[in-house]
Amino acid sequence: GKRGVDVCADSIGRAIHLSCLKSLARGGTFVSCGCTTGHNPPTDLARLFWRQLNVIGSTMGSMEEFREIIALLRAGAMRPVIDRVVDADDAAAAYERLESGEQFGKVVVRWS
Repeated sequence: GKRGVDVCADSIGRAIHLSCLKSLARGGTFVSCGCTTGHNPPTDLARLFWRQLNVIGSTMGSMEEFREIIALLRAGAMRPVIDRVVDADDAAAAYERLESGEQFGKVVVRWS
């Protein structure tokens, strides 16, 4: 909706930084936990202060926090965004999709 999301966790970096900030609701929290597409992205400082956004850097949580997240996922309280699931035979095409930036969410490769 027009309100925006409460939290955006960015493990990508430069390629989605501004989109992530723009997706946040007033008072939302931006969590930076990776920069696979580049560090030092352009940012929007005015958006940060006008929308009263919180910025957090995170490298990794504790095992206890990991267990809490897994419990939330299992309970259905959180849902990862999955763009698509592909078989291992289609892994090259999945990688190309990631490289193009067209995906929205995670691309999962199923090994069976």
